[in-house]
Amino acid sequence: MSGTPRIDVAFDADQTRQAIEYGYAREWSDGLPLVPVTPALVDRFLATTPRDPAEVIGTMEHLGRSCTVELAAVNAAMAGCEPACFPVVLAAWSALMLERAARGGAWQSTSGPAPLIVVNGPIRKELGFNSTGGALGPGFRANATVARALGLIVRNAFGLRPHGLEQSTQGVPGRWTLCLGENEEDSPWEPLAASTGLGAPDAVTATLLRTCAYVDNRHTADPEQVLWDLADAMSATGAIIFRHTACALILGPDHARFLADAGYGRRDVQQWLYEHAGRTVADLRRAGKDGVGEDNGVRYATGTAPEAPGGEEFVRFLPSPESIPVLVAGAHGAAMSMVGRIFGNWSGGAVPVVRGEPHPHPLKEA
Repeated sequence: MSGTPRIDVAFDADQTRQAIEYGYAREWSDGLPLVPVTPALVDRFLATTPRDPAEVIGTMEHLGRSCTVELAAVNAAMAGCEPACFPVVLAAWSALMLERAARGGAWQSTSGPAPLIVVNGPIRKELGFNSTGGALGPGFRANATVARALGLIVRNAFGLRPHGLEQSTQGVPGRWTLCLGENEEDSPWEPLAASTGLGAPDAVTATLLRTCAYVDNRHTADPEQVLWDLADAMSATGAIIFRHTACALILGPDHARFLADAGYGRRDVQQWLYEHAGRTVADLRRAGKDGVGEDNGVRYATGTAPEAPGGEEFVRFLPSPESIPVLVAGAHGAAMSMVGRIFGNWSGGAVPVVRGEPHPHPLKEA
């Protein structure tokens, strides 16, 4: 095509295509092409961490499978990560392993949850994590490939694939894309990782989400009205199958500053939402969810007629104020925030990103 610059390539395109098809044929891929991986490339990833390549970083006992640092490096390389991002991948995985659900059967749930990964500290800018406009959207290599690496670990180390061990009904589009840096520069509060008590400057927080939804509120001068809007988004009856349901809150900078200027700290926001997110028993009855069963607190239909009188007592949905991770991300100008529905409960913990010299016995090329 005239005027289009010629791209000189220093590799064999046919061999690269064959390597990509090789990954597809063995069902290693999440649907997108995989980066062809060599032992030399894997060694570049292992050289960014002091951890032993043979160290086990995750075990799913009910599957009889585990993942090592080396296997995580292979999947991070296939995902398209830069080697420098590998310590973030390891920290993100460790943060997920703080979640009881992620260590158990959540990856096989019918809701098909996706990991939400939040990166804090100077490493965000150093490695190119987007934390402002489009923070949860496409176009940023670090965000996309770190999240994708975790998805490939779940798929290839633990064998959790759709139509097999994975049992999601429709699945979640963000299964491998919900990774962002927190917009610390525009946040009125301390970073999310610091709020957990972790003192490390570079850190990762993670949890599993069922889904997420926008809350668009740019038309009020009352901060409590914004909080009501957020609480309403957390209070849909469709998500209630257990006695409680946890939620994450990704505040846009405008909402965060608006609330802070009105005197709300992060803890105040958590407390307000804890007290106000929920529905009446009558609301739950209309959805057939006004009873509490004996099986792990699962809600079930009691058989009460939807039009039965009474039932105005309020049922809180959130288990505690601390169960709500509140972070700031995105751009100014639209007064939008997002509510994410957590699978299980957030651990409330964060994991430091550890970089350094490689383990003294790195793997040798075959």
